[in-house]
Parts: sequence; C-alpha cells; structure tokens
Amino acid sequence: MKTRQISAWIAAVGLLASSAVFTSCSKDDDTATLPPIGGFNSADEVAASNLVAYWGFENSNNEGKSSTAPSKATNNSFVTGVKGQALQLNAGYLVYPTIAALSSANALPSVTVSAWVNTANNGTAATSVFALTQALATQDDWNRGPINMYVETGSFKPASDTIRFHAAFHTYSGGNYSVGGDNVNGFGLEDAGKKYQVVKGAKTWVHYVMVYDGANSTIDLYANGKLVSNSDYRKRDVGGAPIGNIVLAPPTQVLIGGWPSAMTGYTKSSDQGWQALYTGSIDELRVYSKALSTADIGSLYELEKAGR
Repeated sequence: MKTRQISAWIAAVGLLASSAVFTSCSKDDDTATLPPIGGFNSADEVAASNLVAYWGFENSNNEGKSSTAPSKATNNSFVTGVKGQALQLNAGYLVYPTIAALSSANALPSVTVSAWVNTANNGTAATSVFALTQALATQDDWNRGPINMYVETGSFKPASDTIRFHAAFHTYSGGNYSVGGDNVNGFGLEDAGKKYQVVKGAKTWVHYVMVYDGANSTIDLYANGKLVSNSDYRKRDVGGAPIGNIVLAPPTQVLIGGWPSAMTGYTKSSDQGWQALYTGSIDELRVYSKALSTADIGSLYELEKAGR
C-alpha cells in the first residue's frame, strides 16, 4: 500500500513538473525572454506614454485605446498581416466619429503616424492611408488636414515596384485654417546622400512613418526604418518664420483609406479626379503625440517585423 502511495506521489510530482515546463514555454514568456530590440520587448513599449491611438485590426476595426468603432465602413475585410490580422480594403475606407484623444486643440503639437501598408493599386491614382480631418460637415478642402498621410500610387505603372510616399500637416488658428507643409520621397536628385531615397515596395509590406516635430518645424518620412523624404522640404516655415506646433480645430475625425471629400461624406470638399479609394492592406496603425526619434522608429520597425 505504501509503495503504491509513493508511486502515485512521484507521478503527481512529475505531472506538476511537466506542467511547469509547458507553462514556461507560453507565448508571453517567450516574448519576454527574447533579446530586447532598442531596449524594448514589444512595439507597445515604444513611446508608450505618447501613444494616443492604435489600430491592430485583429478582426476588429475599432480603435484600440478608446474602443471607438467606425461610423461607416465600406469594402473592408481582414487578411493575414504583419502581426496577426490586417485591414483589407478593396476601394474602401473607414470613417470614425470623434476620438477624444485626437480632438483637442493641443492634442498633437508634434505627431508621428506609423503604419504598415501593402498597396495593390499602384499606377492608377493616389490613395490615402490615414487622415485626421475636421468634422464631416466642416472640412471644405481635402488638403487642409490637419494630418494627411498618403501614397502617390498614380505615379508609377502597375508593373513597377516603386512606391512614392507623401504626407502633410496643417495647423489652425482660432478654429480657422492657418498654414501647412508636406514632404515626399521624390522630386529632384534621388538616392541616399542627395535629396531623397527611392522606396521599392509596391505590392509588398512596407513600414511607412511620417513625423512632424513642432519644436523644430520639420517633417520627415521613413520607410522600413530609414529616412527617405526629400531634404529640401524638411524645414517648414512661412516667410522665414517657423510654423511651430500643430493646433487642431476640434472636433476632428479619423479617415482610413479614403480622402476627406464628397466620396467619403465630406460634403463641402469636392472630389478630385486623381484620387481613389485604397485597395490593399493596412496594419499596426499608431498615432503618437510626439516626434519619434530615428532610433525609436527603427526599433518599432524591427519589433513589428518580428511579430512583437
């Protein structure tokens, strides 16, 4: 009888030990024990206190921090993304009601918008990735932001693997449009050490980041962790005076995949013939209320690329 009890006790201890070993190999523990990248274990740790909006598109279109659902979604589904699932648009878009963290006058004095994009309509028309806009019934021009982040997919033939990024910021004074500025990886001399870098990335995943630094009045664009924008357009001023911090005109709305024009419900803003709705995928869309450093952008790229 004692022998049986001892044997049963040994078997139980062995089972507990096996369970402990199995538990130690869980996904969360594996991530925590992987070597840090840039001092971070996951993309969520990068500038965490300044992350004001996030879309992971894990079988949901809701903005993750506020749980805000789109007020309108057209031609959208989900596909395998860079991390888990991604948003798939087929000439579609998502428009959101006001998200509080993005809708106060001083919410985004500086801003970083980061997203993974995989565009399929290269060589047709320009398509928008992300826009922070005025209210649907207020905005009277697509190019008054305050944030526009788009892809000039009409610039190259469908067979080309080249992709051109273009982004802009705009500021308001007393609720009225004031000034803005943009940057692009194009125009003039190309390649590293000159004015800008060509991005090879049509029909494949590319990490696309725009940064506006209000303290220095500079706008930069990154692709796959590298600065690619045109140095001629980096410093933005008006009559020699720096533009400074972005001031919003609340309430604002978020538009993903579409242009703020009549085609997406912005009734005061006319449609433009060179613009189209987005076709392709978008994943891991993040908005920060600061200008991320080149090092942090590189870490974000490497972490998300690794599924972390």
